[in-house]
Amino acid sequence: MDSSRRRRTRSAWRSSPPPESRETLRAPAGPGAYLGRVSKIRLGALSLDCADPGPLTTFWADLLGGEILFVREEIGVVKLDHVLLTAMRVEDFTAPTWPEGSVPKQGHLDLEVDDLDDAERRAVSLGAVRARSQPEPEAHLVLLDPAGHPFCLSLTANFPR
Repeated sequence: MDSSRRRRTRSAWRSSPPPESRETLRAPAGPGAYLGRVSKIRLGALSLDCADPGPLTTFWADLLGGEILFVREEIGVVKLDHVLLTAMRVEDFTAPTWPEGSVPKQGHLDLEVDDLDDAERRAVSLGAVRARSQPEPEAHLVLLDPAGHPFCLSLTANFPR
């Protein structure tokens, strides 16, 4: 996208639409309401905060079979099949203290696996740690990545298709 188009698009959000177009921008009631032509929206990247992007980038690339595109002081980027995973340095990063404590998890990854034991062994060999709390260990296991983010290894049966 050229810079002049980008500027016009951004400025359109800053100001109110002209009176004659306000009616078309009002969302109709009900789920699935259509407003006209809408750009396709896709997940491009999932970003995880951390103190040091290098080890976290390596962990996720190795665990998920991704390709490390680059690692810099502030960010590491892993290319997966249809999305990028980034590890981003945050000053004074504090790992989540899930399930209790003063720093809650803000989100987590659910990874689909065929065998919980095999997947856990692989994740732990790469630097993950099994979480103390295991709400449903027969269906999924909770682990912590090297930066302390919780993630789940979940059996394929937990993902209805």
